[in-house]
Amino acid sequence: MGRIFEKRKESIFKTAAQKSKLYSKYGKQLYMAAKNGVPDPDANPTLRSVIERAKRDNVASHVIEKAIQKAAGAGGEDFQPARYEGFGPGGSLLIVDCLTDNNTRTISDIRSCFSKTGAKLAANGSVVMSFDHLAVLSFNGDDEEKVIEAMFAADVAVEEVESEGGTITIFAPPAEFYKAKTALLEAFPGLELQVQEITFLPQTSKTLSAEDLVVFEKLQGMLNDCDDVQEIYHNVELPS
Repeated sequence: MGRIFEKRKESIFKTAAQKSKLYSKYGKQLYMAAKNGVPDPDANPTLRSVIERAKRDNVASHVIEKAIQKAAGAGGEDFQPARYEGFGPGGSLLIVDCLTDNNTRTISDIRSCFSKTGAKLAANGSVVMSFDHLAVLSFNGDDEEKVIEAMFAADVAVEEVESEGGTITIFAPPAEFYKAKTALLEAFPGLELQVQEITFLPQTSKTLSAEDLVVFEKLQGMLNDCDDVQEIYHNVELPS
């Protein structure tokens, strides 16, 4: 019974830690979105998008409301975006996006993750150039022509529309994200988006050896444990 209790307790603590990390991540994103615009999702599409993602990830309503209320008040934290680029094991490429109120702490944490796994931080711009920065919207469907017509009618500068296996994916410049999303929802009422994000997509993928993959996953895990890390983009072909 004691061993079962210990395993259960360990699972509870692990789940609580993961939830705390998730809440902290979204708390910062919500705060920044509300602070840089207005603390009203109806008038702030960036904030509305973050709220939608937070709800999909089961972030508690009180966490969302608290972050927005904090942004609406005077003072508070002064979070700033920070991006780090690096070369991981086996020639892999990584982009690490952070929100921080202390750049010295954040760069120290990121550098430690890289150095402990034999990876190396790179100069700004040296890794990003190997990725495409795109808005991605994906949903169930097969009427590619109707989607293209909706984008054309709304004057959305789409990079590509891909239809495969009953899923349609729109790739557009980041600045076109909200226009493309609005056009889709107006053209297809009740549409549920499976993916709606602005992301970095690698221009080519990298397959790692089993040994390098273990080190890469360790690096990724260490970065995810850093409080300031928001997103990690990479070019590694992970096993399914």
